[in-house]
Amino acid sequence: MNKSLITLSVLAAALFTAQVAVAQDAAPKTRAEVKGEAAAANKAGTIEKGAAVPKATKPKSDHPRAETKAEAAAANKAGTIEKGEGAPKTTKPSSNKPRAEVKAEAAAANKAGDISKGEGPAVKK
Repeated sequence: MNKSLITLSVLAAALFTAQVAVAQDAAPKTRAEVKGEAAAANKAGTIEKGAAVPKATKPKSDHPRAETKAEAAAANKAGTIEKGEGAPKTTKPSSNKPRAEVKAEAAAANKAGDISKGEGPAVKK
């Protein structure tokens, strides 16, 4: 048992020292070293050009800003510009009947049981 324990400890020590030696060889580069390598590669022409995503540019117009603002204000005043997410304009329903007549019809329909209560269909009593 002592022999296997000694062998195991020697193997563990050998593995540990090998890892330490490899870790010291692969030390990370400093920022200055990386920048120097990049500058040298750029000067040598080994860096591909055009591989990056191009910067987005703003669309340009030959129309003056003041004129555009004036046109927008005129269109807004005329009501030709939609508001929101394209919701259609709603119009209020109109009726030819006077309010008193509509109320009387509703009361009569309610009394006759023609108006349903809740979510179910109209049920006549």
